[in-house]
Amino acid sequence: MHFRTAKKTTGDVYINDPIETDKDGNALTLMDIVADEENIIDNIDLKLKSEQLYQLITKYLTEREQYIIRLRYGLGGCKPLTQREVAAKLKISRSYVSRIEKKALEKLKKRFDDNDIHKHYSDYPSVNRTTHLK
Repeated sequence: MHFRTAKKTTGDVYINDPIETDKDGNALTLMDIVADEENIIDNIDLKLKSEQLYQLITKYLTEREQYIIRLRYGLGGCKPLTQREVAAKLKISRSYVSRIEKKALEKLKKRFDDNDIHKHYSDYPSVNRTTHLK
């Protein structure tokens, strides 16, 4: 049984295991090679929070609130618009756009805080420098 388990994990690579050495003899890890100037962990965290935000937008905001938030912040690949531009597009006043936007952002903040990302993704193992890659 031990040999089967060992055989299954022989090809596993961990993100912080040394895989090479540089010209000065320092150990290079997979993290050093695949990472760019940004931190991979921060990118993963941002992606998870973005996915959660999109879910909250569609679940808790009215269609009008969703539309205004998407236009104002450029969600879904569109260019962010000013409140004045959104107002002209919807044929409503700029102050009404402002009130709808403020109300929608308050809803999202409350739901985002209530659905803290760590509670929402508690089924997944925490991501750290020893994350196992396959």
